[in-house]
Amino acid sequence: MALLITKDCICCDICVPECPNEAITLGRKICEIDVNKCTECVGHYEEPQCKQVCPMDCIVNNPDCVETPEQLMEKFLRVTSGK
Repeated sequence: MALLITKDCICCDICVPECPNEAITLGRKICEIDVNKCTECVGHYEEPQCKQVCPMDCIVNNPDCVETPEQLMEKFLRVTSGK
């Protein structure tokens, strides 16, 4: 399941450099997560790094993008094969 940044985001951008897949970008009012790149850090870390550093605790599971661990690993392989 990709992650989602809620409207509680203060756009501090502390999460942007923490994302190993470069899935997080600064939006107009909040940071945004590209669901096509977000693997919840599967393949890189045990836990999502953005959630670890977020001072507002506003990063949640995206209910519109439910994925199994296997699907997240497949996405990781796809995303990182171009790097």
